[in-house]
Amino acid sequence: MEEKVKAPEGVIVDGKFYFPARVYYEDTDAGGVVYYANYLKFAERARTEFVRALGVNQRDALEAEDKCGFMVRSISVDYKAPAVLDDLLTITCEAVEVKGARAEMKQEIRRGETLLAEISVKLAYVSLLRKHPVRIPAEMFRAAGIDGK
Repeated sequence: MEEKVKAPEGVIVDGKFYFPARVYYEDTDAGGVVYYANYLKFAERARTEFVRALGVNQRDALEAEDKCGFMVRSISVDYKAPAVLDDLLTITCEAVEVKGARAEMKQEIRRGETLLAEISVKLAYVSLLRKHPVRIPAEMFRAAGIDGK
């Protein structure tokens, strides 16, 4: 009997997504501290799971006729404290604004109550075929209480 392996999940509470992650050796430098660029990987995974939790299959959009997907326009990270090997992290993701073809999200990475990093990311929703921004489908963020205008 084949057993299904469950992917990591998060939960949306009052429009904010909470995603758990563990720090592994591959995330750290020789001193066991998370390498600065890996915070971006944790944030990307949380954003992907946030969209999945909203009921959106991003692969469907990429395989559709117009082949649409999100691209990072800009990102800003404010590092507050280091994460280290074996830490259990919570990465939050919150849509601050969704308008037209753009979305702005605020993210935090925490170890318990300790804030490790604050991330601000601006995304563009783009037709990969036409290399042109397209309106984000309104239903995409409705489950998070955000109305795309």
